Amino acid sequence: MTESLYEAVREASSQTEHRIRVSRVLEILGVSKSGYYDWLKREPSDRDKRKAEVQKAIKDIYDDSKCIYGAPKITVELHKKGFTTAESTVTRYMREMGIRAIWVKPYTVTTHSEDFSDELKNVLDRDFSPQAPNAVWCTDITYIHTDKGFVYLSCIMELYSRRILAWQLAPTLETKYVIDAVHKAITATGARPKVIHTDRGTQYTSVSYWDETQGIIKSYSSKANPWDNACIESFHALIKREWLNRFKIRDIHHAHSLVFEYIDAFYNTRRIHSYCGYRSPIAYENLYYMRHSASLGIAA
Repeated sequence: MTESLYEAVREASSQTEHRIRVSRVLEILGVSKSGYYDWLKREPSDRDKRKAEVQKAIKDIYDDSKCIYGAPKITVELHKKGFTTAESTVTRYMREMGIRAIWVKPYTVTTHSEDFSDELKNVLDRDFSPQAPNAVWCTDITYIHTDKGFVYLSCIMELYSRRILAWQLAPTLETKYVIDAVHKAITATGARPKVIHTDRGTQYTSVSYWDETQGIIKSYSSKANPWDNACIESFHALIKREWLNRFKIRDIHHAHSLVFEYIDAFYNTRRIHSYCGYRSPIAYENLYYMRHSASLGIAA
């Protein structure tokens, strides 16, 4: 208790805009003046040193995550670095340090497709856990607000790892931009999935989309049911909440640089996911291929 009082006195006395008489404060608090100055000279205890080390590691992880990680993910990263700190302790330290995960509620705009053909089947049927890459991809379009109006982000997600295989930012909702995103994903992976799942937007029911995805089983969400495409919907909410909504986005060029920084430089390569065993999407896929090679007796 006495050390807590000493700490409070030292902190107050360090505030240049509110100078105080230390001796008077100590007198009011009823603690020893000599004890306080002896305490100031004392070397930090082992416990204090360990706390400072953990707090520095917390701050490094927090900064490296673009201020996105909260206590659960920071705790996982600490354990990877050899710390044994409990999540409750991380929560307390973050509170003491005045840091918390940053997110901003997304601005949402909704549209409804006029195409509700009964021929569009929900093949995926909310099975969001395929056992291997390139079994299922999912895709969707979201809106990003800029000072010059909306721009439109189309993403292709590998459902196995939640990795964003390709993305396309466009000034309009024309189908050609959706086709560009699909083509990018096929080119980047050198593969075509068994199933590709989308909502019932007109872009995904068009002849040009069907031509681009020829040989791939098309799966469609049920009528007016976003939960059927929950993984890509969640990602689009995530990129806005964690990143885009921090900025006043000037135009499509500014939006493009922000999307690139989040998806390619952070989300795919570094952002850990509980679904992926607290690995990044790319690390999770690499682990699959290492295990698959080992099972076939192939050297990694």
